Amino acid sequence: MPAINGTDYIQRIDQLRSNVWIDGKPVEGNISEHPAFKGVMKSQAALYDLQFADELKPMTYTSPLTGEPVGLSYLQPKTRDDLIKRRKMIQNWAKFSNGMMGRSPDYMNTVLMALASSADLLKGQRNCFPENVTNYYEYAREHDLSLTHTFINPQVNRSQFYFESADEPISAKVIAETEKGIVIKGAKLLATQGGITDELLVVSTAGLEADENGFAFTIPSNTKNLKFVCRDSFVGGDSTFDYPLSARYEEMDSIVIFDNVLVPWDRVFYYNNREVSNIFMNINSFSAFTIHQVVCRRIIKLEFVLGVVQSIIETINIIEYQHVQEKASEIIVALETMKALLLKSEMEAEIDELGFMRPDQTSLQIAISLFPKIYPRFTEIIHLLGASGLMAIPTGNTYQNLRKDLNHYLQAKAKNAEDRIKIFRLAWDLTMSSFGTRETLYERFFFGDPIKLSSQVYLSYDKTPYVKRVQHFLEKQE
Repeated sequence: MPAINGTDYIQRIDQLRSNVWIDGKPVEGNISEHPAFKGVMKSQAALYDLQFADELKPMTYTSPLTGEPVGLSYLQPKTRDDLIKRRKMIQNWAKFSNGMMGRSPDYMNTVLMALASSADLLKGQRNCFPENVTNYYEYAREHDLSLTHTFINPQVNRSQFYFESADEPISAKVIAETEKGIVIKGAKLLATQGGITDELLVVSTAGLEADENGFAFTIPSNTKNLKFVCRDSFVGGDSTFDYPLSARYEEMDSIVIFDNVLVPWDRVFYYNNREVSNIFMNINSFSAFTIHQVVCRRIIKLEFVLGVVQSIIETINIIEYQHVQEKASEIIVALETMKALLLKSEMEAEIDELGFMRPDQTSLQIAISLFPKIYPRFTEIIHLLGASGLMAIPTGNTYQNLRKDLNHYLQAKAKNAEDRIKIFRLAWDLTMSSFGTRETLYERFFFGDPIKLSSQVYLSYDKTPYVKRVQHFLEKQE
């Protein structure tokens, strides 16, 4: 099957009957009808439908295997034009959710594309199967699979030299090898959209521990002995008047438990090779391509934040104050900086050692180092500008039953009461609801510790030419 539509996606996920638990109970029946998942699944389905929207073309490209249309986010870029095509497609999807869906399908499609584009780096390595990476990428592309991933170990002890010593595994590890495949036991965090995708990608680094802690593989979400344990749902309710964002885009996060899960050999990318597991994701094109996708989405999100801020400014007529102008300008400067870094990454892209056009990683690293600092600041700006207006916001039912009173008392300079309430409920859901605060935390730690991101920029940036210039200047003075 080539590129799918929304109905295909919903039907496939419902038919899986994956083992998903929320609030102490297993999800029974169609997961697409469960209150915690139906909103985001409907939104995800709409993304797949957009693949066939004439006004958004191109959202697909021709499969090199079948000649059928497949999702453009699977495209392995070989030219700068390919990178631009990918950017436009990613941002078309991001505009639908205004950047709120961090795990829209194009993210994981990009991850698979990046791994396949670097599969040759695994050739000749112990316990590595580069052909499995390539075959799975093609399988996912030709069937338009939806995926999530899990990378992180449970937070038992975050000291630098912690070694797990529990009798029963806590962090997922390989506990056996059989004729059919490897057996995994333990847990991993943090599978966003866990249980509502076709499949799961698992990548684990061994770090300083034993070989069995390092592996990468994919499995269907309904694999035997695989369990998704969800956090509390942040869907406030079905009403898009009351919960304009969370009712549509609340992406569940989950703990993934592997209770002696068998991973077939043809799904294993590598295992029991500490060196490969520790360096492969750093030396391949994973970072460059995935960061490119994320920066594309985050730009759309910043455009939406700016739109919300300006809507508040106009609604309650605070534009004349210079401190208001200064706060809005912070967002404008950040938005244009992110756009410039993205375009720079494309303009300075180069063909890598495997023949693919890789965007400039330094530009992208700077962008993802900047974003965790600015996004929490912008939620604060919305708080400062909205002030008490973000606290006394009636629900849709309250407005309908007290329309006469509220039309008088909640009117605004530039909006009637109903429109004012909608704007402020949107601002509240973006920054103050459970959904909104999760969005801030999510963006703050999307690529890990912000301090480490800054360190990576410093350590990878070539400072030598500038030191030599200083030295040359000093020598001229002698």
